[in-house]
Amino acid sequence: MVIVPETLPEQCKALKLAHVPSLYLELEYHDREQYLTALFKAELKARQASKIRRLIHRAGFLAHKTLEDFDWTPVTLPASTTITTLSTLAFLERHENVLALGAVGTGKTHLATALGVKACMAGKAVRFYRCLDLVNTLLDSHRQGGLGKLMADLEKVDLIIIDELGFMPLHRDGAELLFNVVARAYERQSIIVTSNLQFGQWNTILGDNRLTAALIDRLVHHAHILAFEGESYRLRRALSAMHTALPDGKVAMEYDA
Repeated sequence: MVIVPETLPEQCKALKLAHVPSLYLELEYHDREQYLTALFKAELKARQASKIRRLIHRAGFLAHKTLEDFDWTPVTLPASTTITTLSTLAFLERHENVLALGAVGTGKTHLATALGVKACMAGKAVRFYRCLDLVNTLLDSHRQGGLGKLMADLEKVDLIIIDELGFMPLHRDGAELLFNVVARAYERQSIIVTSNLQFGQWNTILGDNRLTAALIDRLVHHAHILAFEGESYRLRRALSAMHTALPDGKVAMEYDA
């Protein structure tokens, strides 16, 4: 005999209406159809919010950043790229890449994270890695026999963000595994890479000229290459904070000299 749930929480659980028990008392009632429509709309909105929270959590961002508080001043865009192209995620729909190159502290990670967060809010699956962390994860998975599963998981996401390529030289095996990630994503997914090095210096990190050329070739094809210039944003903020904290503008006078 089929047992039908009697209480509202049990019924909502059986129907997978997880948010209804906390929503139904908050809604105004005018007629049955209006109330049910409002209730189901609220359930759908709550589901969407929960999904976005899960996507952001799974992405692994180091901090929550948005485009609204991003300063585009240090960024030089190529002629074929606009702020709208990036901020509307048009590049993501076309499986194009974004390469952010320039000095440390100029906002590369902020922009990469903000684009990733916006992608999550649009329902896209994202993974954020520092380059060295990704390589170490790939190496560990390879040693433990789980590389195939990791690669399969990465192939399911819409956007892979590889942050800070260039800070540490990579082991040859790690560089090859990183190339495999890029090669598998080619024209199927989007990748965002941030680096403090220009392309001509990437071989010092990857350790092999042919591998470096092949990696860059796949990244640059269908890519938006952004140049970040100027002094460190973090340094400017630190100096500004110091100036605010000390009396008589002493810090400003020292750095103006």
